[in-house]
Amino acid sequence: MINSRQNYLNAKRFSADLALEHIIPHNVCFYLIPPIVDLTIDEFEKLALERLKMLRLLEQVTAKNPKVSSESWREAVLADVNQAGLRTYAKLARGNLNDDVSKAARRRDYLSHFILRFAYCRSEELRRWFVAREMELFKLKFGALSSRDVKDFLEVYELDYKPLPDEEKLEISEQLCASTSNLTRLKIETQDFYAVHFTEVLNLVRDRKCFLKGGTAYITPDHFAHVIGKKHQQLIEDGLKGHLRLLPTLEIDERFSMLLKSIHTSYTGKNYTVAKTGCVPIESLDQLTKKSYALCMRNVHDTLRATHHLKHVGRMQYTLFLKAIGVTMDDALRFWREELTRGKVPIEKFEKEYAYAIRHNYGKEGSRINYSPFSCMKVITTPIGPGETHGCPFKNLEPSALKMKLTGYGLTTLDADEVVGYAAKGHYQIACGKYFEVVHETKLEEGINHPNQYFELSQLTMEGKERPRQSQPGRNRNHSQQNSQSTQDGGSSFVMDTSTLNGAEEDLELWEIMEAKDKEEYGATYEKPAPIDTKKQTSPNQSKSTQEWEDDDFDMLEFNE
Repeated sequence: MINSRQNYLNAKRFSADLALEHIIPHNVCFYLIPPIVDLTIDEFEKLALERLKMLRLLEQVTAKNPKVSSESWREAVLADVNQAGLRTYAKLARGNLNDDVSKAARRRDYLSHFILRFAYCRSEELRRWFVAREMELFKLKFGALSSRDVKDFLEVYELDYKPLPDEEKLEISEQLCASTSNLTRLKIETQDFYAVHFTEVLNLVRDRKCFLKGGTAYITPDHFAHVIGKKHQQLIEDGLKGHLRLLPTLEIDERFSMLLKSIHTSYTGKNYTVAKTGCVPIESLDQLTKKSYALCMRNVHDTLRATHHLKHVGRMQYTLFLKAIGVTMDDALRFWREELTRGKVPIEKFEKEYAYAIRHNYGKEGSRINYSPFSCMKVITTPIGPGETHGCPFKNLEPSALKMKLTGYGLTTLDADEVVGYAAKGHYQIACGKYFEVVHETKLEEGINHPNQYFELSQLTMEGKERPRQSQPGRNRNHSQQNSQSTQDGGSSFVMDTSTLNGAEEDLELWEIMEAKDKEEYGATYEKPAPIDTKKQTSPNQSKSTQEWEDDDFDMLEFNE
């Protein structure tokens, strides 16, 4: 009976995969038909995180190289994709092939896109971010297509575009040469040109970057990619609106609800849950802060040294960081005892209350959970109240205050302005990466996603070692006291910041302990941060109504022409 049921399920899945293969016959696709396949929760989550990691990588490369040529941008993306081990997307960015590996990559790409639609349809800010990243991914994949691949794509989606016949191109070759100043005559003769209605490329007409005749604009393959991209963009925007209407039905299942709400703030990097085996003496912390601490941790450390006190979220953020860099529990107890008793905390109170919270952070008290140190996304999204110094300084400080702090740490005015510029645009992790480059006088080859990653990279840089290729760690499951479990599907696996995934509910016991202490100390109620509501995470520069969808917000023509 069991075998019969298993055979039935296998047959059902086989037929679903065949149907999926039929609707995605090309590496570049329009995501027209929602897939009907059976996925486990683990597969659902894994696919979502894999694509999220890819989209974040695209965001970082684009923000760091805003004015480079399309080819340079592409090379930078592919280098990071290969380093991150994202084999699915590396395969899709190599042109259109029909081997088994390509078909498996298409399947993962197609399914993950529709999964993330549910995660990113719920607010204007999330939609804006998702559309921009998806268009960058489209640009990466479409740019790898040969002329034959482009023709196949147009036939698959029945788009009424064709390359100019050689005879027609020869007739207008002089005009094509005059309207494309960056192309030689030889290149014009060897590459395809497309004829489109002038209303589809108004920006090119306005800037006189195409030959116009009888209402028809003759454009290069690069510009033609923008035309197709606009259609792709419109389909994604419409799809997000449709998914938003379906969202209440899906969120009846709490498993999906919690997962979808937390995907945008999920951590997809190396696992820092378990402390390093090497011991970092607390006497070296002051020296380490000068180069090896990310600004968020340096800010917390300097505040503690100056005031001999931190509120409970700051204490937890810093203690978990210290645990992960290799500070032993005994040294952490000694460090906090020396600092807090210099302030207003009597030694008896420290031993009775604060010491328990530190041992709890190390997984030695209470439910003995091995807590993960805060990732960048958790540092950025954790609410900050009056008198608190945790969180991300690149987000929380005003530009003038941030510049003052950076110059106080030894950055030149020019370097500080560049870092502040990234922060002002909302690129907090890129600002952190630039801060790293300035402090260490080196080029950073990967984005900063975790304060402990920053520390590790700093130590390797100062030791003159090359960073070893990142292994693909297993994901961190809820309430797990072990490292992680390995996943090997599709060549990628991820570490999940589970405290973010569950809205910090796994820290409930620790929150309550620390909350009680702060109530006694300040005589005021401190509200535990609620699960992150992505609807409220709007940037200060966004004042548009959530119902407003401006065409120029996602204009493909802004891509590096």
